[in-house]
Order: sequence, then structure tokens, then C-alpha cells
Amino acid sequence: MNQAPTSPRLTDEGVAFTVLVDSAPYQCVISEDALQHLSSKKSSDAPAIDAMEVFNAYEASIRGVGRRLVAAGVKGSPVHITANTFTRPPHTA
Repeated sequence: MNQAPTSPRLTDEGVAFTVLVDSAPYQCVISEDALQHLSSKKSSDAPAIDAMEVFNAYEASIRGVGRRLVAAGVKGSPVHITANTFTRPPHTA
């Protein structure tokens, strides 16, 4: 039986969330540095970020990145999304 995706939640590593790929759930976490990277695209003046606020603002894109990483075969549980994820191709080895 498939597990329903969980709501995003703040963790010590960043924001944890679930994506579905081929009807299977995969755990992902986007790091605070990745959220800071996304936030800086919005406003370079914002020194402090609210991780959940940034996640919610970019949720569709973040979940899309998570699904693409899983589909590309990136290993990990959870799959980690870092600032480098947005500047480098996925590492599948």
C-alpha cells in the first residue's frame, strides 16, 4: 500500500518533505543553504530567512527538483537538495 506524502516539516537539516515518483513515496530534505540560495534570488537584502516561508514560496519548484533527482537515480534516504543542486547536474554514482 502506498504511503501518503507527509506535510513539509522543519528539521535540523532544513525542510523535510515527500515526493511521489511512479506512485512510490520518497523522502527528501532541502538544506537551509539551498533555501537561502532560493531566497537570495528573490531579495538580496534579506539576511535571515524563514525556512518554511521560503519552502512554501518555492514549493512547486522544490518538489519538482526532488522528483527529478529521484527519477535520475540519485541515492539517499532522504534525498538531499543543497544549494549545489541548483548549479550542478545530479550526481548518480
